[in-house]
Amino acid sequence: MNSEKIIYQNNEAFAQQLDNADALAKYRNQFHFPKDNTGNTLLYFCGNSLGLQPKNVRAYIEQELLDWENLGVEGHFHAKHPWMPYHEFLTEKMANIVGAKPIEVVVMNTLTVNLHLMMVSFYRPTKTKYKIVIEKNAFPSDQYAVQSQINFHGFDCKDALIELTPRENEDIIFTDDIEKVIAEQGDSIALIMLGGVNYYTGQAFDMKRITEVAHQKNIVVGFDLAHAAGNLFLQLHDWNVDFAVWCSYKYLNSGPGGIAGCFVHEKHATDKTLPRFAGWWSNDKQKRFLMQPEFNAIDGAEGWQLSNPSILAMASLRASLDIFDEVGMEKLAEKSKQLTAYLEFLINELKNDAIEIITPKDTKQRGAQLSIRIKNSNKNFFHQLTATGVVCDWREPDVIRLAPVPLYNSFLDVYQFVQKLKLVLS
Repeated sequence: MNSEKIIYQNNEAFAQQLDNADALAKYRNQFHFPKDNTGNTLLYFCGNSLGLQPKNVRAYIEQELLDWENLGVEGHFHAKHPWMPYHEFLTEKMANIVGAKPIEVVVMNTLTVNLHLMMVSFYRPTKTKYKIVIEKNAFPSDQYAVQSQINFHGFDCKDALIELTPRENEDIIFTDDIEKVIAEQGDSIALIMLGGVNYYTGQAFDMKRITEVAHQKNIVVGFDLAHAAGNLFLQLHDWNVDFAVWCSYKYLNSGPGGIAGCFVHEKHATDKTLPRFAGWWSNDKQKRFLMQPEFNAIDGAEGWQLSNPSILAMASLRASLDIFDEVGMEKLAEKSKQLTAYLEFLINELKNDAIEIITPKDTKQRGAQLSIRIKNSNKNFFHQLTATGVVCDWREPDVIRLAPVPLYNSFLDVYQFVQKLKLVLS
């Protein structure tokens, strides 16, 4: 189905018809859904915050527990999936999700740790080229990380931090305005560090265009893909992005606090002049157990690792990645457009002036998330909606974020949610 050619209808039978025609509908049964106190399945629209648990996760983790139980330390080399190279079992499938070559991707650490490690290498300010560009309403962790890096290098955030702001009476940031900032201040900008998808508005940035324009001014470009990985169809290698970081517990369903991912473009793979914080796990694998003091970074993204990662966390992620690998991001992204378009249609059908969708209407500028502003309301409205059996989230002062996730949400979910929204509005 092509979402732009569907003539939507506002009735339950049509929603069921869409589900019956959905080739990915079967994957819904591979996930656990939360239930209320009486055992009824909740409507879950919070995959942009924490993805649901894949049913195969338990077996993947139990295998590692069994090998630890029976093998002890020997599990590093003799487990069914040996722990020493375990992260390598995830590399190719993760690379497919973000549109990268395997040498460009590594699973390690958590998102903000990876962001700092990347800025150690790629934020190299000089007296004249030292500024960082970020969204004014970026996720706070990104704001804190960027500000601390600026301060660490001895600069003043009041001067060195450029915050992109929407035009008056707008919620999103136009690509033209980003290009204008680059054109006017590019000679003093060292790094552009944006979210691939803004967590609040759900706007997906034109990463390809931003990277092209920034590179013309010799600016390094990095993206926080926390809300993009496993959501958008990404092509990081072809877009020539310098680096990217992401968590895996949202759309990638790895579990709370799950291990994160990192991308470093192939053009930087063998550049040993880049400064970096080093650790045992980033040293030459062939010499790792010689325990020598000399450091020789592994080529590619692996060369930014620090320590051996949590096997249990990686096992959880591997379980989810196996599902993604079976489906493919192109199919998921297409279904996502359909689900989100249907949600948008049904909300507009309410014809209620109290609701405003602040996520872009252009499907190229959004993924699985719609953010809706509930005018003249407070969190009590959200609590009332939650009481009807809906799991979504509230962002101050007046926004509800909704994420119909293509791996496990259905068109019927979307229809039923809007009926509950209508009930609370009335």
